[in-house]
Amino acid sequence: MRLDAIIENGRIRTGDAERPMASRIGVFAGRIVGVDEEIDGATADRMLDLGGAPAVPGFHDAHLHFSLHGQKLLRLDLSHTAQPDLDAVYAAIATAVAAAAPGAWVLGRGHDQNKLGRHPHLKDLDRIAPDNPVYLEHTSGHMGVANSAAFRAMGLDPAALPHHIDGGHVSRDADGHPDGLLQERAQELVTGGFLPVTLETHREGSRLASADLLRYGITTVTEPGIGAPGQIGQSPVELRAYQEGIEAGDIRLRLNAMPYIRVMHDLGAIGGGESGWGLDLGARTGLGDDRLRISGTKVLSDGSLIGRTAAMCCDFSDGPGNRGFLVWEEPQLHEMIRDAHRNGWQIATHAIGDRALDALMDAVDAAQREFPRHDPRHRIEHCGVSRPDQIDRVVALGLIPSPQGRFVSETGDGLLAAVGPERADMVYRMRTWLDRGVVLPGSTDAPIVHPDPIASIHDMVNRRTAAGVPLAPAEAVSPAQALRAYTYGSAYAAREEHVKGTIRRGMLADLAVLSDDLLEVDPTRISSIQVGATIVGGELVHDRGAVVS
Repeated sequence: MRLDAIIENGRIRTGDAERPMASRIGVFAGRIVGVDEEIDGATADRMLDLGGAPAVPGFHDAHLHFSLHGQKLLRLDLSHTAQPDLDAVYAAIATAVAAAAPGAWVLGRGHDQNKLGRHPHLKDLDRIAPDNPVYLEHTSGHMGVANSAAFRAMGLDPAALPHHIDGGHVSRDADGHPDGLLQERAQELVTGGFLPVTLETHREGSRLASADLLRYGITTVTEPGIGAPGQIGQSPVELRAYQEGIEAGDIRLRLNAMPYIRVMHDLGAIGGGESGWGLDLGARTGLGDDRLRISGTKVLSDGSLIGRTAAMCCDFSDGPGNRGFLVWEEPQLHEMIRDAHRNGWQIATHAIGDRALDALMDAVDAAQREFPRHDPRHRIEHCGVSRPDQIDRVVALGLIPSPQGRFVSETGDGLLAAVGPERADMVYRMRTWLDRGVVLPGSTDAPIVHPDPIASIHDMVNRRTAAGVPLAPAEAVSPAQALRAYTYGSAYAAREEHVKGTIRRGMLADLAVLSDDLLEVDPTRISSIQVGATIVGGELVHDRGAVVS
């Protein structure tokens, strides 16, 4: 038997209960044809020697904004790591303005007022950039700060901005003047000045994103939201950009793309008179192949905890009178979820606050009662705050919460400030869902936080903020549970557990080769583990010298 590749001399954790460890894998046409003695006597065109290194199924990030991650790599980095205080933020913007052409947009991304002390202010940006439009997207992606030139570029007078728009808010300072901060859909007042990005720009960002993510052993990304510029999406032709990037070899990992609900259309009567609703041509969840696939549809119901725009049932602890808000009124939310459910979509609803979770569950419950479906696997993206009385209902509805481990350390101190000590145990539950039999996926929400899955697994296990404060420690999971979440769990959440997430015959040959065994190191040292190589479909797509071929 002649194979395409044999991966040998590894300590491979398969994720398969019937054969938890393997040392050799045979690959043909991108899939595993057997392990160990099942491939005795086989030869191969390529031999990949792992040198005794540990390996696991390729990491699958169940919630990562691939297009935004690529564009972030092309924009000014204002993250706390790059710019540790507000003075550094302003200095970086000043440098970028000096290098920009007159009137050109200056775009930054990643600041966090929880770490800077406050948001950048319109007046300060006006001083630095009187003539260049500036827009600084918050690390959450749910808000940003603009200067006066940005508003003028869109034909708007900053002094005459409304307080509210549908699904958004225009912030004001203590004197009642706009301070440049635009929350949720209010961002669209200025983002039309630089969005959508061109196909060429998107292609370049995608190339950078693919190379960057492969360094961390990520072999599949589920991207929650494409096609609606201004709502984290970057272009209406994102799917086209991905097709071209894969064909050109620029994108070497696998993509599950979720179109935003806003890009759906009423298609009229289709299929024997049934009312059709979805993407043009009637496409829905499941179209595609193992490189690029249309997954669920993304619905945005509220904002963020660290931005204080999540829809909450109680006031934010550090913002009396503020309970955030829903991006859509409940009747609109119900209608969107009903139509998507009826037309065969897996629905992934962003719901961070507990009020948003109630609204989501009401909508899913009503849709399922009216149009029963077997195992729709609708998802709760983030599920940031869940009260004890909501847990049984999440499980009964078959919903899949998709919390982010990396939020614990990178945004945890801000999360604690937002909810206060009385509600801290409700934040980004993980152990609770596993204890109730829910299949938990693993994700980061990058570029909101860093995409490294090993760092995220570390946080899932250790549950400590950047300041070292425990965050809902009872929600910590074991290293084995965290690894399963980032492999099988994410595949299950994408309805792909039959081809991804474990190492056994018939599965896609995707692996991450590690510097140490995730399940044997001291749990407090998990974040020190490095990815030595990444293999997609039996092909070596990233290598730091860990593989001899």
